[in-house]
Amino acid sequence: MRSGGWAAGPRWSLRSAHALLLLPIALIVVITVVDLRVPTDIHLGPALVIAPALTPSLAGPRTTAFVGALALAAQVLIGYQHGGIGTTNHVVQLVTLAVLCVILVVYSVVRERRKAQLAQVRSVAEAAQHVLMWPLPEQIGALRIASLYLAAEDEAQIGGDLYAVTPCERGVRVLIGDVRGKGLPAIGEAALLLGAFRESAHRHMPLGELATALDRSITRYADELDTPEEAGERFATALLVEIPEGDTITLMTSCGHPPPLLLSPGRHVTVPSLHPSPPLGVHGDAEHTVDAFALAPGDTLLLYTDGVIEARDTRGRFYPLVDRVARWTDDTPEALMHHLRRDLLAHVGGRLGDDAALVAVHRTPGDHPRHLHAWAPQR
Repeated sequence: MRSGGWAAGPRWSLRSAHALLLLPIALIVVITVVDLRVPTDIHLGPALVIAPALTPSLAGPRTTAFVGALALAAQVLIGYQHGGIGTTNHVVQLVTLAVLCVILVVYSVVRERRKAQLAQVRSVAEAAQHVLMWPLPEQIGALRIASLYLAAEDEAQIGGDLYAVTPCERGVRVLIGDVRGKGLPAIGEAALLLGAFRESAHRHMPLGELATALDRSITRYADELDTPEEAGERFATALLVEIPEGDTITLMTSCGHPPPLLLSPGRHVTVPSLHPSPPLGVHGDAEHTVDAFALAPGDTLLLYTDGVIEARDTRGRFYPLVDRVARWTDDTPEALMHHLRRDLLAHVGGRLGDDAALVAVHRTPGDHPRHLHAWAPQR
């Protein structure tokens, strides 16, 4: 079923493209026939330029040149039938049409080269995305996971926002972060932070110590690469979450990052309390407070970057994330990401001003972990 639908799609697109290519040729035929039938004081020949003008949007330079030559032949036929092929009027029309056709062919060549360059940039961006942003597992134990990444730059599929999920002996650890900058220039810092997290998350260190290790990595990287003019400009916000297996206790530590949202069935949305520390790379020896909250069966934890809550509509209003997600608290993580993608892009008119990333972690109702015991923030 699926493979048949896939095959039918390209065939339909190919037939549609061929049908559209008949439009310029049909225009030439119609304009020529009508011009030959109307009185001689009515001149429709100049309208022939419409056909080659349409062709670059449908085909490449060779087809554009062919349609241009066909339009010139039609102009010659019109002049010959009207008995004025050698008149100044027809000569000027022919020369003008020829010059316009040449310009359109050149434009088509430039357009094709630009398309090839964009395709190459997109392929590089796709390769970078696959290397850096590994696809998140759809399920780890009792946790269902879904993610969404929207890059601000059209040519990029990854930028300064990042996320990662990895299982460890303590349960599952989740990272979401936002390095300074956006689009392709921010990939270097994003790669460093992701690599440091994947290397350190499996070690037997508390969440606060993991944040300290990431902080030192970013600080060391900045010290090695920063010029005097860039001093203090390399930093990243990050939120680290640890979801133990078989326990509702969920730990988190924020390094200057927005707090997550806790979605419970029945349109309930709460914001867990945070004691954030400075962003990574600002103070390499900063203390990191570990906070805790309960992630009960049926709840969904939504992590996001500031590109989501700072997205503005045409009137300058921020995206009301809390109000919007309250509509979808009973949905699966995949459906939640689908709703947020459509709603967020509609809010900004189809184009984001900054990279945006979201991760939804849902504890399935069938899981029966231990209840949250008394917990105080720890440093």
